[in-house]
Amino acid sequence: MHLAATSTAYVKVQVTPPTGVDITSAPVKLAILPASNRGNPAAGDWKTAAWVDGSTARLLVGPDGGALTLAHGDYRVWITFDPPGGENIVELSGHLGIT
Repeated sequence: MHLAATSTAYVKVQVTPPTGVDITSAPVKLAILPASNRGNPAAGDWKTAAWVDGSTARLLVGPDGGALTLAHGDYRVWITFDPPGGENIVELSGHLGIT
């Protein structure tokens, strides 16, 4: 995905939930880190996101009311959620380019 730095838009992340598990009641968070950061997100990197449906989460980013404003560059997008059961999922879900 690519966005202009002046754009305010939702970054959407598609996930595959565990079989037979409704994840829409599980809190979801996204972290968007510079691509040069090769480590996992730290606690302060996570932003509260929202489920759009049973497999897509979204986070508003940008200068007009977004959860964060991103400078020009390349970013890695992470998602975390804790569905019912034994799993606690943290996944690198994609890349975001800001132009």
